[in-house]
Amino acid sequence: MEHGVIRRGWLVLGFLAAVAAMSAGIFTYGYGQALDRLAQQGMADLSLATDRLTGQLQRYQEMAVLLAPHPTLDAGDRDAANALLLAASDKTAALNLIHVDRTGRVLARATAAGAQSVAQGPWVERAMHGALGSGHGFFGDDARRAYVYAAPRFAADGGVTGALVVAVDLAALEDDWRGSRPAVFFVDQAGVVFISNRSELLFWRRDGEGLRPQDGAEPSFAVTLRSGQEIWALDWGPYIPRRALHLKRDLPVIGMRAEALVDTLPALRLAGLQAAVFAALWLVFGAFLYLAMERRRALTLANRLLEARVDARTKELKRAQADLVQAGKLSALGQMSAGISHELNQPLMAIRQFAENGAAFLDRNCPERAQENLGRISDMAARAARIIRNLRAFARNESEPMGRVDLGQVIDTAVELTEARLRKDEVALDWVRPAGPVFALGGEVRLAQVFVNLINNAADAMAGQEGSRRIRIGIEEGPQLAVTVRDTGPGISDPDRIFEPFYSTKEVGSEEGMGLGLSISYGLVQSFGGNIRGENCAPRGAAFTVELERWQDEEAAA
Repeated sequence: MEHGVIRRGWLVLGFLAAVAAMSAGIFTYGYGQALDRLAQQGMADLSLATDRLTGQLQRYQEMAVLLAPHPTLDAGDRDAANALLLAASDKTAALNLIHVDRTGRVLARATAAGAQSVAQGPWVERAMHGALGSGHGFFGDDARRAYVYAAPRFAADGGVTGALVVAVDLAALEDDWRGSRPAVFFVDQAGVVFISNRSELLFWRRDGEGLRPQDGAEPSFAVTLRSGQEIWALDWGPYIPRRALHLKRDLPVIGMRAEALVDTLPALRLAGLQAAVFAALWLVFGAFLYLAMERRRALTLANRLLEARVDARTKELKRAQADLVQAGKLSALGQMSAGISHELNQPLMAIRQFAENGAAFLDRNCPERAQENLGRISDMAARAARIIRNLRAFARNESEPMGRVDLGQVIDTAVELTEARLRKDEVALDWVRPAGPVFALGGEVRLAQVFVNLINNAADAMAGQEGSRRIRIGIEEGPQLAVTVRDTGPGISDPDRIFEPFYSTKEVGSEEGMGLGLSISYGLVQSFGGNIRGENCAPRGAAFTVELERWQDEEAAA
């Protein structure tokens, strides 16, 4: 007896250790995947920030080039020239505009503040050689940060007679995007942070792999590599993430390098949630299996003690067989982990996106919009709970009851869940929504998952293709309701196998390449008494049609 207890204890410990090891693997893999997606989004945000800055500066560059040959500057009327430059400064919010001759003497200026220091920079020297000069520095008595463009002025014979200098107030440009996410800063060739949407980072200096404040203090800083990404551990203030993904991009057009610090907390939370769900499912499976084994052991002992009582022993054996059959059903849970992850992925990603949006709206003092995102998070969490409830129902041989479902609302939900992904992949979506409700027989959550799978599958098919990338969704109201999801991709290579489990045309190792999406959709539609089919379209593309039974009022009365 004691030997058996010890043996079962070791088995339980071994099972728990295996679950812990697999959960750690799920966390590591999920965290790496989440960091990759976070890096992609962060690079997109960094590109947006750099494009915004260079776009704003380009306006002043063009103004310098266009205003340089203005005839008023050649007329010799200093007051008229000053008035021209002041008017241009007022209309464009430029810090200063200055007309200088070849010797650097100021002939006209919008304001007197910092005029001489602006006129003596290296950008003027470059302009005197007939090229557009640019640079940055501090100007005026209050040492305001500015970016400067100097456009050469040419004489009729082609010689350079002077230059028109435009100074841009960088603080005014930063006001439009200060506090936005992620934290972005621009480092010049001297290693100094000269532009940033976080004022506390201004004038920090590059020190090896990190940054150091201008006063020379030693800030908390450490660098680690995770899944090929550079992670910074920081303690630089309340508006800088403590663990951040460090991204960078060179900007030779303005002589600086753009860098961003993206908070890794959403990636950690997502990976932790995936690992927790995986561990919980395996622990439930293990508990049921352990109970079944314990019951079988108890029945064996009872049979040895009651060997003389044939009738009682037969009944106990039959009961043990029934329990083993149930245990066999529960063993199928071990094969569902990939499908469960596939089912939960969309709500979890939506929760993360809405949480980030809610935090951003709170930073912008928009509590109503933040409350709206929190409501959506609650809705997504409820959807995830219903998915888990469906899994538990499967274990008890139960299923979510079907009822009346508004197809328009279901497709609205699917479009909302896939909106961010389609926007990132530059896929246009045409959703021809009926004017009124269209009621079908089905389950809201599972039916929404069908259309999410179809939309994502269409987007995957068009990934990386040149030319138009478009998805069209429409509802046909005939004897049966038919929803068609059509794309402009390369079509289906093997239509006869498209709904087979684990069949996929994606590359091995791709993020969503397990081939379960269409198989799961096929099973869900079949459970509603409907049908799903896929076919190629002319001249290109594929169309998936979901046929569903129309909701009948008689069914509601029954």
